[in-house]
Amino acid sequence: MADIRHIRMALWACDVAERVLVEFERVFPDDERPRKAIEAGRKWSSGELTMIAARKAAFAAHAAARNARTLFEPKAEAAARSAGHAAATAHVITHAPHVCTYAMKACADPTSEKLWQN
Repeated sequence: MADIRHIRMALWACDVAERVLVEFERVFPDDERPRKAIEAGRKWSSGELTMIAARKAAFAAHAAARNARTLFEPKAEAAARSAGHAAATAHVITHAPHVCTYAMKACADPTSEKLWQN
């Protein structure tokens, strides 16, 4: 099991990614891969899911991001990447900062308090 710092960082990453998920789901309402990646990150944090399973969910979210890119949907792509990195934080804590990088690209106003506050 990971240390408490790693778990907290993963939960925070999932919270941030979820705040911009609407940008993906607005364009791809039937594609659940990014949402499932966020769920996987949370389940890993609670011990309900292995790191390997969370990592697979991260890969699926990144595949969704590639799909969004081919359709020229940059905000949707960024939201899916944010979700992918949130789940990948289970693998390596250094994925967490990338959640923010992509969340800022996905949201209309990256300075919005709604993005950063709990």
